[in-house]
Amino acid sequence: MTIAMNDLIMNALPLPVLTIGPEQRVLHANAAAESFFEMSLRMMQRQTLGDFLPFGSPVMALVEDVRQRGSSVSEHRIDIGSPRLGAERIVDVFATPLGDDSDSVVVMLQERTIADKMDRQLTHRGAARSITALGAMLAHEIKNPLSGIRGAAQLLEQSAPEDDRVLTRLICDETDRIVKLVERMELFGEDRPVERGPVNVHGVLDHVKRLAQSGFARHIRFVENYDPSLPPVLGNRDQLIQVVLNLVKNAAEAIGIDASEGEISLSTAFRTGVRLHVPGSQERLSLPIELSISDNGPGIPPELATDLFEPFVTTKVQGSGLGLALVAKIVGDHGGIVECDPAPRRTTFRILLPMHRANDGRAADL
Repeated sequence: MTIAMNDLIMNALPLPVLTIGPEQRVLHANAAAESFFEMSLRMMQRQTLGDFLPFGSPVMALVEDVRQRGSSVSEHRIDIGSPRLGAERIVDVFATPLGDDSDSVVVMLQERTIADKMDRQLTHRGAARSITALGAMLAHEIKNPLSGIRGAAQLLEQSAPEDDRVLTRLICDETDRIVKLVERMELFGEDRPVERGPVNVHGVLDHVKRLAQSGFARHIRFVENYDPSLPPVLGNRDQLIQVVLNLVKNAAEAIGIDASEGEISLSTAFRTGVRLHVPGSQERLSLPIELSISDNGPGIPPELATDLFEPFVTTKVQGSGLGLALVAKIVGDHGGIVECDPAPRRTTFRILLPMHRANDGRAADL
């Protein structure tokens, strides 16, 4: 195989690959490595591996270990974050000798971002399933007694003195609040098949935007960044509206009603290369369509970020903690991924969804 062909193959790989020679010198790097380190191959070849990794990075010790042992070594979840690469860049590192008689080592990096998204998505789905039975139980065991309690309070109110009517009114209000909570829980118990077809995500976003601007987000500026060539997703329009409306409402509440420069950004994009393994089969579902909802509110506390889609986890004083759990369930039922990227003064929710295809396998047109 010619050198030119080798370069073509290396540059076609989506993961960063470097060849490290004696004294940790960079001999070669593929296009993905140039993009990952934001440095050209020519510039890399003038430096050692330690010049663009953090001081004392375990990657350099791993390369030396491979060179001495003459066998492959892998290490998972190494933080190579630096001012150049960003505060936190978690990677899995795979290193192997280039050949039996060579001092060179081939290093491949796999960033954990997508892998962790897949792992967390399975957790989100499990959390949603774990309260499906709970939702059905609550509907049956709680709503009926609550109806009786409310009826009794209304009867008492008719003959109660004015001072006591405050208490009977409180009973009715709290009963109504619990009924609404139980009704939201019931949504998790709905396992009926949902009709799905081609859905224009821009139509979904525009619909939610109109609802928001006529009500809870009338004081907030909306910014749109859409990919006009985006194909339709495979989904249920009403459920996708419910998902986006929930996220936009959360964004508006995070910004607050007193904010003078509140902003919510809605964007779409086509992302190739993202695939999700379907549990129980060999199928790998492609998720090329991305929807993003961002706000410039105060952000999410770091201690809540990893558990945000768990039921009953909320940052709101009066929140139930079921909204994002329901979002995770609906997106999971669509075969997609929902993920939160929290940052100071900028919170972004990203949804990856499958593309609708016609019966002959071709992408459907809008």
